Amino acid sequence: MRRKQLLRISIGILVGLAVLLVLLGNSWAATYKTLYRFTGSDGSQPDYALTFDAAGNLYGATCLGGTYGYGVAFELTPGPDGVWTETVLHEFSGGADGGCPLGGLIFDAAGNLYGVTYCYTYSNICANYGTVFELTPNADGTWTDSVLYTFTNGPDGANPAGPLVFDAQGNLYGGALGGGVNGNGVVFELSPNPDGTWVESTPHSFTCGPDDGCHFVGSPIFDAAGNLYGATYWGGEQQCEIGCGVAFKLTPNSDGSWTESLLYRFQAKRDGANPAHDMVFDAAGNLYGATFWGTTQQGCGTTCGSIYELTPNPDGTWTTRIPHAFTGGKDGAVPFGNLAVDAAGNLYGTTLYGGSFGYGTVFKLFPKATGGWEFQLLHTFPDKPAANPDSGVILDAAGNLYGTTTGDGSTSFGTVYEITP
Repeated sequence: MRRKQLLRISIGILVGLAVLLVLLGNSWAATYKTLYRFTGSDGSQPDYALTFDAAGNLYGATCLGGTYGYGVAFELTPGPDGVWTETVLHEFSGGADGGCPLGGLIFDAAGNLYGVTYCYTYSNICANYGTVFELTPNADGTWTDSVLYTFTNGPDGANPAGPLVFDAQGNLYGGALGGGVNGNGVVFELSPNPDGTWVESTPHSFTCGPDDGCHFVGSPIFDAAGNLYGATYWGGEQQCEIGCGVAFKLTPNSDGSWTESLLYRFQAKRDGANPAHDMVFDAAGNLYGATFWGTTQQGCGTTCGSIYELTPNPDGTWTTRIPHAFTGGKDGAVPFGNLAVDAAGNLYGTTLYGGSFGYGTVFKLFPKATGGWEFQLLHTFPDKPAANPDSGVILDAAGNLYGTTTGDGSTSFGTVYEITP
C-alpha cells in the first residue's frame, strides 16, 4: 500500500512539473543576470545593441544621462568575482560633439570605436543635426573623441540612427532619418582621406513614394558581393499613413553610383509594418528582421509586430515568410531591436512590451526539420529588476546573450543583462 501511495505522489509531482514547464513557456532553462544598473550620472537609456572586444569587455552607448544629459559611450569590464565595472569613455555635451549616440558602437582593426549621434534627446536639442564620431584609446586608459562628420540637414542627411558598418576598403556606411535631396532620409558613406579627414556622400536619398522607402532606421548590411541591404520605417504600400515600410537593396555601379531595388513592401497584415533596427544574414544568405507594428493577431489589434524572412530566388526576386507573428501575450509585443543568429541558424531577439508582466521578453526562434519555425520564450521581464529591452541581443562564443533595457524597476535609467540559455 505504501509503495502505491509513493507511486501516486511521484506521478503527481511529475505531472505538476510538466504543467509548470508549460506555464513557464520553456523559459525555465534560461538563467538571467543583471550585469549593470545605470544611475543617470553614468548614463541613461541604452538604446542599441552592445559590442564585445577581444578581451570580453562590453561597449555601448546611452542616449541620455551623463554630466550634460546628452548621453555617454561606456565600457563594461568583468571582474574575477563576476562583478562588472563601468568606465565612461566619453560624455556628450550636445555641442560640436553631438548628443544622443543612438546606434551603438563598432570597432576597427586598430581598436578604435565609431558611432553616430542623433542629436535630439527628447527635452534637449543639440547644436547640430548629428555627427559621426571616433573614439581613440590612449595609453593612460582614457579615450579621445573626434568628430569625423557633422550633418547639415541638407542633401547630406540629418539625424543618423543605427550602427555604422565598414566595407572592405575602410569606408563607413550608415543611415539617417532626415535630410537628403527629398528630405526623407539617406544612406550615407564616409570615405577617409590621407590627411585624416573624411568625405561624405549619399549612395541613396529616399523619396517616400510607393516605389521607395523613407526614414531609414538601423544599419545597412553588406553581402559578399558588396551590395547593401536595409529596411525603412515608412514608404511603399499605402495601407499605413505614409507607407508601411520597405526592404531594399543598393547595388554599386562602375561609375560610383548605386541602383536601388525593392525586395519587399510591407502591408500591415501578418507581415507587419514599420521595420525597425537592423537586418541580419544567415549562412544561407537569407535576410531576417523585425517589424514594429501591424500584425492582426487575435487579441493584439494592430500593434504586435512580426519577425520576417527574405529568401533570394534564382531569378533575382525574393520570397517573404513570417517565422513568428507576436500575439501580445506571453510571447511579447513590438520586437524593436536587432536580431542575432547563431551557427545553427537559430534567431534571438527581444520585444519591447508583452510577456507575462507586460514589460517585454527575450525569445529564440529555431527552424524545424519539417519546415517552419518554433518559438521559445527565454525570459520575460518583470519590471524589477529590469523592463522594456529597447535593443536586441548579441551572442558570445559560448552562446550567452547580452542586451540592455531602458527601465529598471522604479527608475528609468536602464540595465545591461546576460542570459545563459
